[in-house]
Amino acid sequence: MPPAAETSRQLPAETAEQPALIHALVLLAIFGCVALAVSIVIADFVVPDHDWIADTISDLGAGRYEFIVDIGLYAFSAALIGLAVLAAHVHLGAWDWSVGIIALIVFGLLVFLIGARNEYGDNDNEGWVIHTYLVYALGAAMTVACFSLARGSARVSPVYRTVFIATGIVWSASAPLFFILPTDIDGIYERFLGAVSFVLVLTLAHLFYQRAKQLKANRCSRM
Repeated sequence: MPPAAETSRQLPAETAEQPALIHALVLLAIFGCVALAVSIVIADFVVPDHDWIADTISDLGAGRYEFIVDIGLYAFSAALIGLAVLAAHVHLGAWDWSVGIIALIVFGLLVFLIGARNEYGDNDNEGWVIHTYLVYALGAAMTVACFSLARGSARVSPVYRTVFIATGIVWSASAPLFFILPTDIDGIYERFLGAVSFVLVLTLAHLFYQRAKQLKANRCSRM
């Protein structure tokens, strides 16, 4: 049976975007951002002798209370993967949009690996330490995602294209500075970069939410 053929259970032959799925994954994206932000704030208070201005988020992800930030990182990873699924479900572009989908998947997997590899913040240099390489790759994935998704997002509204390009420029200009800044401001600067990554996630979530509203309105007008 052809994949788009009408079935014996009267499923329509025409495939369509599903607003319920869109809403569910939009909520997951929002939850991922909230969970990561809340986990960092909680860990800032719980972890002894932690200086949120000088100490990085990675420092919170090591030691006795590592599970607090790890939970937030896993939730944020799920949010990114969920957005990749959503971007594939609602494909708004050509090859560049597809590249953006892959970048979101890679971004999400890298966040998960950073949370799972407890080799940072505790001066552990034994074995193969890959944390720095994961951070480099994460920075590249974020950059690619912003610029690759920009053109297709304009099909919903030109504002999204502007936001994605602006976010990509800000990220590209500011992320490399993290490695050359004085260590006494590492923590606050890393939190700033985290906020920039939230702009990508929440803008995508808002885009798909608006798309779901458009679909619902179009279906109602046909009735």
